[in-house]
Amino acid sequence: MANIKENLQEVTAKLPSGVRLVAVSKFHPVEELQEAYDAGQRLFGENRAQELIAKAPQLPKDIRWHFIGHLQKNKVRAIMPHVSVIESVDSVELLKLIEKEAARIERTVDVLLQLHVAQEETKSGFSVEEVLEAGEEGLLTCYPHVRVCGLMAMASLTDDMEQVAREFDTVRRTYVMLKDSCFDDCAEFNELSMGMSDDWPVAVKYGATLVRIGTSIFGPREY
Repeated sequence: MANIKENLQEVTAKLPSGVRLVAVSKFHPVEELQEAYDAGQRLFGENRAQELIAKAPQLPKDIRWHFIGHLQKNKVRAIMPHVSVIESVDSVELLKLIEKEAARIERTVDVLLQLHVAQEETKSGFSVEEVLEAGEEGLLTCYPHVRVCGLMAMASLTDDMEQVAREFDTVRRTYVMLKDSCFDDCAEFNELSMGMSDDWPVAVKYGATLVRIGTSIFGPREY
């Protein structure tokens, strides 16, 4: 069994100042999440709505839950009371639905726009062109109950770190273009969530402020 406290300390010791850890806890039981919490971790990432809904009531209320998986529209209402950040907003339609559901329960939720830069077609997200066009059309900044705080992306699953670096550089450059064009007055548009257990050091070089790490903390997933 993984020594979660030691693993957390080892990971966080390597992170530069200003880079925060989202502990990816999908498929791991609440007992292991509690162990990470007791070691000081407060940001946890889940990628399945049902799992988030089940775990959140069993754990301390000051945990900040990040939803990091593909979010089906019919699950938005269910996660809304629990989630602090939805990192995987991959369309304007989903952004509008999140606004509707956040307004319904009179809260404001932070989101990140997911950018598709990886070679795998199975990964979702805006293309660079789509997200810049949405920004130009004012479709990213008109939501009173949603704060768009930055971008999220996954690199290709490859051992070629030069390719990974190119993809993270694309994310960084897209972030800068969006910041200059439509979020210049938004202090909260300051997040880049990218990098996982195998490639987070590369992500940090390209400006990541959040890294999503699971295996290095909790060990292999328990399906």
